[in-house]
Formats: sequence, C-alpha cells, structure tokens
Amino acid sequence: MGTNPVLVVHGGAWAMPANVIDDHRRGVHNALRVGWEVLASGGTALKAVEEAVVVMEDDETFDAGRGSFLTADGRVQMDALIMDGATLRAGGVGCVERIRNPIRAARLILSESPHVYFVADGAEQFAAGLGIQLIDNRELVIDRERRRLAAAKAKAAAGERDITFAGPGHDTVGAIALDAAGHLAAATSTGGTLNKTPGRVGDSSLIGCGCYADDHSGAVSCTGWGEPIMKLVLGKWATDRIATGSLPELAAREAIGYLNSRLSGHGGMILLDARGRYGIAHNTPRMAWGVRTNSGEQVGIEIPEEAISDRR
Repeated sequence: MGTNPVLVVHGGAWAMPANVIDDHRRGVHNALRVGWEVLASGGTALKAVEEAVVVMEDDETFDAGRGSFLTADGRVQMDALIMDGATLRAGGVGCVERIRNPIRAARLILSESPHVYFVADGAEQFAAGLGIQLIDNRELVIDRERRRLAAAKAKAAAGERDITFAGPGHDTVGAIALDAAGHLAAATSTGGTLNKTPGRVGDSSLIGCGCYADDHSGAVSCTGWGEPIMKLVLGKWATDRIATGSLPELAAREAIGYLNSRLSGHGGMILLDARGRYGIAHNTPRMAWGVRTNSGEQVGIEIPEEAISDRR
C-alpha cells in the first residue's frame, strides 16, 4: 500500500501589502498545480519540488529567478538548494548570475556531482557543461527592482538603515513534498536581500539552514531574514524536533518562536514529516503558502488556523 502524497509550497513571509496578495496566491497555486501533477502521476518528491520551484522562479512576483532583488551594484545574484530525503544527497548553488532557473542547476549537482555546493562562475560552468544555457544577467533584471534599489539607496543615504537588510520583503520560494513511495524532498530558491553586498549568501541554499530533507525526520523550507536563520541552523533544528516525536505543526511554531526569542529574527517555515503531516508557521504579518493533498488544495496568505493534516 502506497503513501498518500503531499505537497507544500511557500512564496515568502513578510509585511505583504494588499495590492500584491492576489499575485502571490496565483503564483503559489500555479506551483502547486505543476508539482502535484508530478506526484499524482507517481513521480518522485524530488521532481515535484523542483518543478514547483521552477514555476515560482519564472514568476516575477517572487524574489527568485527573474524579478529577484538587486545587489548594491544592480545585478541579480541567486542561491538555491534541493535535497533528497531518501539518500541525503543534495545540490546547491550560490551567487549565480547567468542561470535562469538556479534550482535546475542545483538538481544537476545533486545527481551528477560528488560535491554538494558550487558557487558563482564555477556553478555556472558546471551547469553549462551539462546543458544548461547561460544567459545575460540583464534578462533577470526588471524595472520594478531597479526602482526598489534606487529607493533603498536613497533611504540609506538619508541615514535610515534597515537592520534586517531585507528591503521591502522576503519573497524567497520553497517546496517540500512526500511521494507515493514514502520519500521526502525539499527545495528553496532566492535572489537574496535587496541592496545586498555582492557575494552575500543567505540561508536558503545552505543545507540545514533554509532547506533540509531526511526521510527519518522531515522536510523543511524557510523564508525570511537569512542571517539569524543561518546562525541557528533552523531547518535542521525543526526536523530534529520531528525525529524526537514532535508534530510538524508544533515543531514549526517552536522553530519560529526560537528564531524570534533567540535572535529577534523574523520569517516563516513549512515543515513535513514522512506520515504526511505538515506545519506552517511565521512571525511576519503575512506569508504566501499552499498545500495540496488527495483531499484538495488550500492556499493562504495569513497564518493558517490549522496547519496540520491528520485526515489520512
């Protein structure tokens, strides 16, 4: 008897203004639809999270792929990680500038390299050697982000420093899944923070920080202010709670509470165990999230009243 598959995705946790809510709902829904097609046809959790994240990387709504926040010098630099809970194999990229879908490059590293992580030009050359087309960075830059960068620089020049280094939002994207074979996977992708120093890498692509998967515990993807998440290795912290018996709903809420109490950090998390129970938590005003199971689809922006599924 197979396992009932589950797919959970997020599109960022921040003080999301009302005029972008519909775009976030639509983007999350599209990611769920594509990822669920993989799971419903018997595909792997690894493939499902990859395809779900690609949808959001291609959507200018989110801080991933085209439309990402810009660095201080006006470029897009992206990070991504994907991890297979069955084997603990993972692939990550940091500071890539010429790859349209960083999660595709991360997936190739997972399957084709003995290493886990490649950065910058080395990551791009590895991906190009396996057939990924390298593009001009300008193809990833949009006018909305040029305006945001100019506003951020003006604010900084006026002495108004944002200690979160976050600019107007955290639109990092991520997906976690359980497939019919009972295996877990996770993927996270981001363009980082607005006006960041070139070369900065956040939590999203660091194994155990913003992304982790292990069939023996759980799968997780985080979003938010990356530096505190990294310092606490928050993704692994949450999956370890599952391994010791915590329900994902409780573990996710505890993790975000720990992030806040220990380092005044803010962000969100989606968390899933090998029984298909999931948790969603954030301490920001809003978080874009979605869940798809055999029972149907749920997409939300506010804190879900009940972020756990026992109806299996």
